[in-house]
Amino acid sequence: QVQLVESGGGLVQAGGSLRLSCAASGRTFRRYNMGWFRQAPGKEREFVAAITWSGTSTRYADSVKGRFTISRDNAKNTVNLQMNSLKPEDTAVYYCAADQGFVSSDYSTYDYWGQGTQVTVSS
Repeated sequence: QVQLVESGGGLVQAGGSLRLSCAASGRTFRRYNMGWFRQAPGKEREFVAAITWSGTSTRYADSVKGRFTISRDNAKNTVNLQMNSLKPEDTAVYYCAADQGFVSSDYSTYDYWGQGTQVTVSS
């Protein structure tokens, strides 16, 4: 079992940057593919980025490609999301999640979720 805790959210102006972190408990962290999702008020949870257990492959939603970077450190049991050139439409609660299967953009395939961290981008 994996427990996930996100941090790093906050309020930032458009064009600014934030770095989200997700700390995982458990020695099996390195077995999991990891993903970031977000959910804005009144909208469905949407995929942002994912990274394989080894860190060698990543996937991004088209809306964040070129602006966001996902990375992980298996020695520290962390996965990060560097967010640059933020836009007001990036405002949402951001969640990290762990998936034992194939790396996926489908939130229903993820096994474990953090509690989320709020990101607000002002115009």
